[in-house]
Amino acid sequence: MTTGTTGTADEASLFGPESQFRAFFDDPRWALAMIRATVLEAAHPQIGGALADNSTFVAHPWRRLRNTFLSMRRMFDGDPAVREREAARLNRLHARMSGSDSRGRAYDAMDRATRAWVVATLYESAVTMCRLSGQPLGQDTMERMYAEYRAFLAALDGDAGELPEDLNDFWRYFDKVVEDELENTEAARIILYRLFDHLPAPALLDGVPTLWAAGRAVVGPLLGAITVASLPEPYRRRAGLPEMPGAPTLMQGAYLAAGLTRFLPDGWINAETIIETLSLSPDSDDPRARTVTALRARMRRASALLRLLTPRSGDIGPDPDPATSSTTGEGRRSAEEFFRQVLDQTGDGHLDWPDLAAMARELATRLDLDEPEETRLYDAFAAWWRELQAALDTDGDGRVSADEYAAAVPSLAGPALIRVAEVLFDAADKDGSGTINADEHRALFRTAFHRDLTLTDSTYGRSAFVGDFLSFMSGRRRNTAYDPLLADA
Repeated sequence: MTTGTTGTADEASLFGPESQFRAFFDDPRWALAMIRATVLEAAHPQIGGALADNSTFVAHPWRRLRNTFLSMRRMFDGDPAVREREAARLNRLHARMSGSDSRGRAYDAMDRATRAWVVATLYESAVTMCRLSGQPLGQDTMERMYAEYRAFLAALDGDAGELPEDLNDFWRYFDKVVEDELENTEAARIILYRLFDHLPAPALLDGVPTLWAAGRAVVGPLLGAITVASLPEPYRRRAGLPEMPGAPTLMQGAYLAAGLTRFLPDGWINAETIIETLSLSPDSDDPRARTVTALRARMRRASALLRLLTPRSGDIGPDPDPATSSTTGEGRRSAEEFFRQVLDQTGDGHLDWPDLAAMARELATRLDLDEPEETRLYDAFAAWWRELQAALDTDGDGRVSADEYAAAVPSLAGPALIRVAEVLFDAADKDGSGTINADEHRALFRTAFHRDLTLTDSTYGRSAFVGDFLSFMSGRRRNTAYDPLLADA
């Protein structure tokens, strides 16, 4: 049975709230499937090279999770205009990602076969998650969902032909790529053996590092073992991935447990709400912030109790007190903290163009910029990178190390950075009034308009905006509105 529906009048029915794909959005099993799919993507040499050089998933995994989730929501929206706009944004983003991996092999994020593999891993992992949780999909459902994924690929590049039209042929295609093309890439190893063990806390748990570290020490290795056990056996064998004794049983149990959530009433689990809550700061004007603040207080008490019960707790400094460290707006990071938390967006230990491109990408995504505005923002960041490279790259290797940054003049505020701030202001000022109002401010920062605006008629002027941006980027001030935007994980 063929499932090629792209380009036909009934393609629209494959999207929207009734699609099989959207039914998984609030399914806890989807989190396990997404991790599995990401490893299979990263194991492809082209994708692995692009991820290692350009992605922020190591330093800012929670931000990456949120952006990926929202992008998938838009790509399966019932409104064709929403899908087309998001596809255009993704294509512009990927068009800027090309280069060579550590072995000198070229990669291009716009490569059609590679993009087809990304979609293939999402589909295969969705089918696998249902099977592992004891709820295998019927043939008709699998074919219907496969048509949705091919339509998704068509929406990205205008042609679903890189994926077989027939579902039976797809399984042969998938097995062939696993057998012949996947490798134990650096990006796959980072996900399996570094990300889980060093996952930074989301904003919700940022004030209780002891409690987060304790939980991560237990959950991280288990999540890694579950993911490895769920990967196709030919890839595990070829990549030499070790399998922990009992991991298949653990993996099966995890999927089964997640699958039991089908018995919960509709609406009890909302993935978007969970993701947004994890990224809320206590001073947000979102009503959920009060709940977040109460949760933080309880978690801090639990963290303090944990420290009392931990024999080596004295080796760990006390959890920071938000009353003194997160509300003053005057706290400063050390040069090392600023480099790691703000400048090194990709988490590779160096400042390079991909780090500044990641900042531009996050800002453009948050503001949902059109192509001309997005290009202006990227061009401004590119000019800033040239300025930084000329001033800080003392050994001429084309990038800036943490030591080179620390040894340089602390201020990064040159003419190019001022231009970045001005372009960002213009992009945020959607109505062109010359000031930023509360709604425009919230669209950028997702927080309340926490400013003393009695003298400015509740608006944010250009000079104040530029000054605050420069203060953050050059003065290393923490706890401004830019922390959740560029520093938080």
